[in-house]
Amino acid sequence: MASMLSSVLGSAARLVVKFSDADTRQTVSVRQSDGRDEEQYLFSATDNITGMVEVEVQGSRKLEHTGVKVELIGMIEMLQDRSNTYEFTSLVRELEPPGELSGSKAYPFEFNQAEKNYESYDGINVRLRYFVRVTVNRQYSGKITHEETIRVFVSLPEEPETNNSIKMEVGIEDCLHIEFEYNRSKYHLKDAVLGKIFFLLVRIKIKHMEIAIIKRESTGTGANTYNESETVAKFEIMDGAPVRGESIPIRLFLGGFDTLTPTFRNVNNKFSVKYFLNLVLIDEEDRRYFKQQEITLYRK
Repeated sequence: MASMLSSVLGSAARLVVKFSDADTRQTVSVRQSDGRDEEQYLFSATDNITGMVEVEVQGSRKLEHTGVKVELIGMIEMLQDRSNTYEFTSLVRELEPPGELSGSKAYPFEFNQAEKNYESYDGINVRLRYFVRVTVNRQYSGKITHEETIRVFVSLPEEPETNNSIKMEVGIEDCLHIEFEYNRSKYHLKDAVLGKIFFLLVRIKIKHMEIAIIKRESTGTGANTYNESETVAKFEIMDGAPVRGESIPIRLFLGGFDTLTPTFRNVNNKFSVKYFLNLVLIDEEDRRYFKQQEITLYRK
């Protein structure tokens, strides 16, 4: 990825954002709504954001303006209503007072110890993003702007203090009784879910069993809460009829799923993202029996 990111708006001027450590800073590929992949510079919650803004006026003309500024903005966008946006971080650095610009001019900028408490997220109905925006304000001709989106990852400083195993029972009276156990309730994004399923009573003809990772995104609050679920992955863990006393192992590696994110709980009172392990049994008449268990995902 080039270290220089720019925008040409009309023929008035070209705006360039150049991050100080662009040559060494890691980037991540992010799928956009139009299907293309965009490389974005990756920052942690504690990283300073510094660089240079270059304004280049096209040709030999002069550009009258009412000020040049650079902003760091953290924003939550509700995708089902593009006008519904919330800024939770907004820092401004004034680069140039009102006057005239000609040729090229460079301005250093820095946002030190800027709050980046939330992780970047691109979901089904909501997006949380951080971006650096450069603006050249003009009195009559409209402002010239350029936005450069960055990616923020938030890692836990240490392992969760408590991480209990999950043990649950599910059954149908006099027909089916199983116990399932997962080794932990909290997993980092490259972790492996290990577990076992024990069949204590089997009086129905089960032909198939699978486990799925379900992602549930919730937006809004109260009566206006909207939930959307999607299946991240699905795996067959048994094919054929089990017998009483049989034990089926579970081994599910999370590292192969790029769409997994940490669990987000009530982010800025706007949205949450939860994950569930969904165990499904299917009998010979294609009836489905399932049990769902929430797990917590985090970035290590």
